[in-house]
Amino acid sequence: MSDDQVKRIRAPFDDATARSLRAGDRVLISGVILAARDAAHKRLVETLDRGEALPVDLRGAVVYYVGPSPAKPGQAIGAAGPTTSGRMDAYTPRLLDQGLKGMIGKGYRKPEVVEAMKKHGMPYLAAVGGAGALIARSIKKYTVLAYEDLGPEAVAAMEVEDFPAIVVIDSLGDNYYETGQAPYRQL
Repeated sequence: MSDDQVKRIRAPFDDATARSLRAGDRVLISGVILAARDAAHKRLVETLDRGEALPVDLRGAVVYYVGPSPAKPGQAIGAAGPTTSGRMDAYTPRLLDQGLKGMIGKGYRKPEVVEAMKKHGMPYLAAVGGAGALIARSIKKYTVLAYEDLGPEAVAAMEVEDFPAIVVIDSLGDNYYETGQAPYRQL
């Protein structure tokens, strides 16, 4: 893929889509992704710990680590910039076991999360921090699915069209944060 190419993909991800993405790929996602931050992740894992069924089906799901600001009149959502992904690391392997097929956030992931991603054949993508108002333009509908009391940290379904992201860590464990920075370490 040349530098000017962007892959258009659909969410939820099937296994072939998740495994086809490579570190450094630029993507535009359309379909439905889930919004959830650390408070929701904690509750999801506590639900699993109690042996109960999750309030949402994670099979094939792509989760965006976001706590959006309130929507202005006529908008589906307010600013929707990514949350630091490391805040979800303690919960991520358990949720991957439930069929989660993609994650979008910002920042590095712990080695045990990368190993779980490789085991389950799924990628981690990054959205641009500080561009929440621009990202919100790609979100057409926002519907709370679970944990409404968490406000902007609730689990929600977001219908997206051309949601921009870059594959940071692929299903093989290749890490664009490392390979993308490598040429500049020589300077």
